[in-house]
Amino acid sequence: MSTLDWIILSVTLISIISYGLYKSRTTKNLEGYFLSNRSMPWYLVLLSIMGTQASAITFLSAPGQAFTDGMRFVQYYFGLPIAMVVVSITFVPLFSRLKVYTAYEYLEQRFDGKTRLFTSFLFLLSRGLSTGISIYAPSIILSSLLGWDIFYTNMVMGGLLIIYTVSGGAKAVAYTQKLQLIIIFIGMIMVGYMVVHLLPTGIGFTDALKISGTTGKMNIITTGFTKNGFDWKDKYNIISGVIGGFFLALSYFGTDQSQVGRYLTAKDTTESRLGLLMNGVVKVPMQFLILLLGVLLFSFYQFKQQPIFFNIAQQEKLLQSNKKDSAVLLEKEFVIVSDEKQKALATFKQNELVSKQKIQSLNLQSDTLRKQYRGLIRRSGIEGDDNDTNYIFIRFVVDYLPKGMVGLLIAIIFLAAWGSIAAALNSLASATMIDFHKRFENKNVHLSKKQQGFSDYTLSKIYTLAWGVFSVMIAEFAIGMGSLIEAVNILGSLFYGVILGIFLVGFYFKKIQSNPVFIAAIISELLVITIFILDKKGIIGLGFLWLNVIGALLVVGLSLLLQIFINNRSTLPNSDTHSS
Repeated sequence: MSTLDWIILSVTLISIISYGLYKSRTTKNLEGYFLSNRSMPWYLVLLSIMGTQASAITFLSAPGQAFTDGMRFVQYYFGLPIAMVVVSITFVPLFSRLKVYTAYEYLEQRFDGKTRLFTSFLFLLSRGLSTGISIYAPSIILSSLLGWDIFYTNMVMGGLLIIYTVSGGAKAVAYTQKLQLIIIFIGMIMVGYMVVHLLPTGIGFTDALKISGTTGKMNIITTGFTKNGFDWKDKYNIISGVIGGFFLALSYFGTDQSQVGRYLTAKDTTESRLGLLMNGVVKVPMQFLILLLGVLLFSFYQFKQQPIFFNIAQQEKLLQSNKKDSAVLLEKEFVIVSDEKQKALATFKQNELVSKQKIQSLNLQSDTLRKQYRGLIRRSGIEGDDNDTNYIFIRFVVDYLPKGMVGLLIAIIFLAAWGSIAAALNSLASATMIDFHKRFENKNVHLSKKQQGFSDYTLSKIYTLAWGVFSVMIAEFAIGMGSLIEAVNILGSLFYGVILGIFLVGFYFKKIQSNPVFIAAIISELLVITIFILDKKGIIGLGFLWLNVIGALLVVGLSLLLQIFINNRSTLPNSDTHSS
């Protein structure tokens, strides 16, 4: 990067952090640290919700996801608007009325302590693991730009995040996310403009979409049906998106403390609902546009020499390994195919049908060569990631954007990371403090501010620090996970369905008692993990979004059966009371 880029990057990050810490300077109690004293207007709630969702993974990995797999990932979000309506009707008024710090406090009032602790534990486990992956995402950038070892890069990035989050709490998160999202949207629009602007003369936005469409990248709506019926293993289609995406979003926004904590900061129920409903309106178009960047990048690289592998650091390591000769041969073949693509595109407007067939054939050849190149990296024994999906967007930024804009775009990705990870660490600390520490210290969680005292505030910071350290440790194991946006959602799907099922039983099945739902939840979680393992081994075929549906329905169904069984046992005559 140029000196100008480093200056813009540094000034942007320091300004945002300073602003957030300044706005949070008066929150020296639990309610202030975790819930901003329940003082936020709906638009800040909206921006905080969106900022928590829109991590660095969204902006790094989503364009790469569309580049390699097309637009169909957008269907993953189709169930979200419906979920926002349900959360606003059912979850928000209940949590607001009970004045809870965490969503899991409700479960103790409805069931018992063990159900609350188990559910909170599932949240802590899933959110702690996914936060580690989120820390790995911005580390990719520093590692690529500076040539640092990813192990030490994770420590640096995690350390900065911990300092920022421990110092500010929820209020710093909310206020910085407001500025972060504004800068992020401006930056992404600028990148989209630059991609189209850098296309050859005579090729415009619609032409770029047509070219991407020739290879199936504009697959916005897919049914999931094949000649053999519905493909349950198809990860992204309109059916799994609406149904599975609904269950996932309902659990994420209704029961995940990283999101519940965002709308509990609102002034009242109306402000919470407005924030959530507006999120339902904005999220799908926002994700569509981010994915569209990946599709435009695909068209861009049809005209420009595309790297055979987008991770420069790994490519350089391969060229210094014992597989160097094979790598060089593959690179030469790739250049030849790229030149052929550019020749075919020269006649695209004159004869689209002929050019389309040629472009499709050449892109298949490109994909084959890229797969062979990734195989070389694996076989060479090089440590690190052999999947370059997460590097596609950042490689374009570094290679083609003008000085100054590179620094701004990298700042944007850092800001997205810090906004979402800070919210996650804040929620992990709040669940640990309220659901575990405060519960065992004193059953009356709602102590006065005077009783809570400075010690609880300090202890909350210590828990935030501890979860930050844990997440950095997880980040060290995130290498080689492929598409990070997919990895995070798969991880969430292992737990979200079961957590949601517990809440659904609590809300809608008033006759079910604590023991049936607790046992059902444990059995359901084990079954969901078993199904996932069997799917990974190829024994069954099932897209990960369906795990959310299965988990929720298993908890509800097993709870009903266990309650009936318990009721039947209680009505049986006692054999010890028979007459002699």
